[in-house]
Amino acid sequence: MSSEAEPITRIGIPGERLLERASAVGQRVVAQPRRLGWRRRLVVAISITDAAVVLSALLVAQLLRFQTNGFRASTPQSDLAYLTLTAAIAVGWLVALSATRSRLLRNIGTGLVEYQRVVNATFLTFGTLAAVAFLFQIDIARGYLAVAFPLGLVLLLLGRVAWRGALHSMRRVGRCTTGAIIVGRPDDVARVAGELRRKYRVGYRPIGATYAGTSRSAKRDEIDLPAIEFKDLAATSKRTRTRAVIVAGDLPGGNATIRRLGWDLENANTELILVSRLTDVAGPRIHLRPINGLPMVHVDLPQYSGFAHALKRVFDVVVAGGILLLLLPLIAGIAMTVRLTSVGPVLFRQERVGVGGSRFTMLKFRSMVIDAEARLAELQSRNESDGVLFKLKDDPRITPIGRTLRRYSLDELPQLWNVLIGDMSLVGPRPPLPAEVDRYEEDVNRRLLTKPGITGLWQVSGRSNLTWDESVKIDLYYVENWSLTGDIVILLKTARAVVGSHGAY
Repeated sequence: MSSEAEPITRIGIPGERLLERASAVGQRVVAQPRRLGWRRRLVVAISITDAAVVLSALLVAQLLRFQTNGFRASTPQSDLAYLTLTAAIAVGWLVALSATRSRLLRNIGTGLVEYQRVVNATFLTFGTLAAVAFLFQIDIARGYLAVAFPLGLVLLLLGRVAWRGALHSMRRVGRCTTGAIIVGRPDDVARVAGELRRKYRVGYRPIGATYAGTSRSAKRDEIDLPAIEFKDLAATSKRTRTRAVIVAGDLPGGNATIRRLGWDLENANTELILVSRLTDVAGPRIHLRPINGLPMVHVDLPQYSGFAHALKRVFDVVVAGGILLLLLPLIAGIAMTVRLTSVGPVLFRQERVGVGGSRFTMLKFRSMVIDAEARLAELQSRNESDGVLFKLKDDPRITPIGRTLRRYSLDELPQLWNVLIGDMSLVGPRPPLPAEVDRYEEDVNRRLLTKPGITGLWQVSGRSNLTWDESVKIDLYYVENWSLTGDIVILLKTARAVVGSHGAY
C-alpha cells in the first residue's frame, strides 16, 4: 500500500489547457458528444428485437399447435383465448427481460451476463406461468408451451448475438465506444490502457491518464495518452463529456482518495470503475457483500461435480443425440466421400486424455493419408507451434477432401458419439494427446479437471492461430468459470466460427 503522503501528480499540463496542449503534441482528449445517442438507440433496438422475437415465437407456437397441415384443431373461442394468453405471456416475458436487467448497457457487448439474464428471464416467465396455471387450474396445451419456450429462448439469444456482432463491428472502427480517463500508477495505467485497446469489444476507449506517485517511470513515456492532474480530473471529465473514469490499482491515500474522487464526479453522468486485481475469475463468481461499511468480495471456488455438472451431462446427451439424427445424411455422405477419395479407413481413431487423466479413443473422419503418424517425425523440424502441440499450416499429409473437412470442422462430427458415451462433452478444453500431457507443467494439468470438448473457448477465440500460452490460458479460464449458459453461447459462436473457417487448418 502506498504512503498517505505520496501525492497524485500531473505531468505539467493543467486541466484548463489540456485540449490545446494535447493537440499541439499530437495527443488529444476526445470530447464526447453532448448526448451519447448510440446508447439509447442500441437499447431501444434490442428492446424492439426482443418484442418481435417473443411475439413471433408465441404466434408460431399457436399456429403449429392448433392450425397445422390445413387442419383446424381449435374453435374461434379457443383461438381468442390463446391470443389473450399469448398477449399476457408476451407482456410478462418482456417485463421479465427488463426486471432481470438483461438490457443493462454495461452488460451488452461482452461477457455472458447478458445471455444469462435472458435465460433467467425466460425461465422466470414460464415458471411463473406454470405456477399460475397450477394454482388456478388453467389448462394450457403442452404442445403450445413445448414450442414457445425453446423457440423463444433460442431466438432471443440469437437476436442478442446478432446485435452484439453489429456492436463489435462498429467498435472495431472506433464507433459506439465510451471515452475513459485512467487513474493510477504508470505501470497500472499502461496495463489497463493496453488491455482496453486490445479488447475493443468491451467498448471503453482510453483518452487520458492521471498518474499516481511522484517518481518518473519509463512507462509514462510509453503511454500515448495526455496527462491530467488529479485536481482537474472531475472538471475535465465534465467538460469533455467523458463517461468513464477507471481507477487502475491502488492510489495514494487509499479508499479516502477513491471516495473523494467519487464525490467530485457526482452529477457528472460518469461511471467510476475500479479495476479488480482478481485475474481469470468470471463475473458470476464474484459477489460484493458490504457489511457495516466493509466491502467484502466473495469469490466462489470452482466446482467439478454436483447438480450443475449433471445438468451439463443431460444437455450434452440431448443436444448431441439431436445433432446426430439431424446430420445423419451429411455424416453418411462424408463417410462415403472419404472412402472413395483416398486409401484407408473412414474413421481415424486416436488415444486422447480425458477427465482426471483417463484415456479414451477419440473418433474423427480421416483427413490425412494412412501413414500420417509414421511421417510425423520427418516434419517435426517444420513445427509452427510454440508449445507442446504440433501445428503445420500446409501439412503435406492432409488429403484434398481432408483439407475441406478440416476447414469447416466436419472431420470432428464423429466425436458426437464420444459425447453420447460420456468420454467427451460438447464444450470443454481441447482433448490432448498422452504425449502432450506428459510434457504439461503443473498448472496446465488443471485442464484435465473437466471433460474435453468438441468445441470450446479455444475454438471461438482463434483455433489454430492461438499460441500455446493463449490456448492454455483460455482452457484454464473455461475450466474454472464454465456455466451452462456459457456453453450455449460458445456453441452459437462455434457455428459462426466454423462458417467463417477462421484459424482452421
